[in-house]
Amino acid sequence: MGSEGGGSLVVVPRNFRLLEELERGEKGIGDGTVSYGMDDADDIFMRSWTGTIIGPHNTVHEGRIYQLKLFCDKDYPDLPPTARFQTRINMTCVNQETGVVEPSLFPMLLNWRREYTMEDILVALKKEMTSPQNRKLHQPPDGNEDQRVEQKGLVLRCAIL
Repeated sequence: MGSEGGGSLVVVPRNFRLLEELERGEKGIGDGTVSYGMDDADDIFMRSWTGTIIGPHNTVHEGRIYQLKLFCDKDYPDLPPTARFQTRINMTCVNQETGVVEPSLFPMLLNWRREYTMEDILVALKKEMTSPQNRKLHQPPDGNEDQRVEQKGLVLRCAIL
C-alpha cells in the first residue's frame, strides 16, 4: 500500500535546480535590489554566475552597486557555491585581498543546506551589509580602478596618445 509515517524526500537533480534558479533570476527578485544570472549562456554545466547587490539604505553601502561572481561546482546544491565580490567592499565576512566571502565568517555558507539558493546568498549578504558591524565600515572609493581583475588573467590598460 502507501508509505506510512514520514513522506519521502524528492531530490531535484543539479541541472534542473539550476534551471529553476536561472528562470527565477531572469524574472527579477523582490524589490529589485538583488539580481543574478549566468555568466556564459553556452556553459552547459551552469557553473559561473554573476550577482548584483544594490547597497541598502541608511548604510555606507547606500547608492553603491556591488558585483559578485558565484561559482557552482559539480556538488552544488549539496555544497554551497563560492561567492566572490568583484567590486571592492569592506565587510567582516569578506577577504579584503581576494573578495571571497569566507564561509567560516558567513553563517549561510558555514551552515549550508541544500534548499538554500544563490538568491538566498545575495539577500543574506545584503542583510549583512545592514548589520551593526558592517553598516558604518569605511568603504574603498568608487570607480573602475577599484574593480577586482579576473583571476584568469590581467586586464591591460592602453592609452592612444
